Amino acid sequence: MLTPTYPIRTERLILRPYTPDDLDALHAIQRLPEVTRYLYWEPRTRTESEKSLHTKMAQTRLLEEGQTLTLAAELATTGQLVGDGMLHWYSSRHRGAELGYVLHPDHHGHGYATEIGHALLALGFDGLDLHRIIGRLDARNHASTRVLEKLGMRREAHLVDNEFVKGEWASELVYAILRREWHPRH
Repeated sequence: MLTPTYPIRTERLILRPYTPDDLDALHAIQRLPEVTRYLYWEPRTRTESEKSLHTKMAQTRLLEEGQTLTLAAELATTGQLVGDGMLHWYSSRHRGAELGYVLHPDHHGHGYATEIGHALLALGFDGLDLHRIIGRLDARNHASTRVLEKLGMRREAHLVDNEFVKGEWASELVYAILRREWHPRH
């Protein structure tokens, strides 16, 4: 089980549970086609973002497999919401989870996704005693590929045209890192 102590501070970010006050900033992210291009969902209406926010607000700890921890990421200097990160615990027996992140395009290229990823890996390996954490992404998402590689994750699979998403076949990359690979580096 994992119940983090909040807020979680990285070099430049504060990671914390979502609150109702985050609706405008979350919708500003979720409404953008460039944000959802490689995701399973389309740009969201304000009502859809509000529903998403309520789901995210409930995802503050991991008590059993199948649950997801979602953390809002804000700039430590200004409090501006830049995106979020998630850790989905998919197996207690195999001690595995998947990480992910979504950022507003104005904040791409600053290393924030890597900071979020480092914090999620630490939560998974140190807080939940996981053995393996994966990252899955659309093979065309080169920026996210670079983030996972910066985190020390290795590409393990390239699944060609394995999913039909938004009216087209999409290929998927799978990255992973093991606890024993993470700890010597951190």
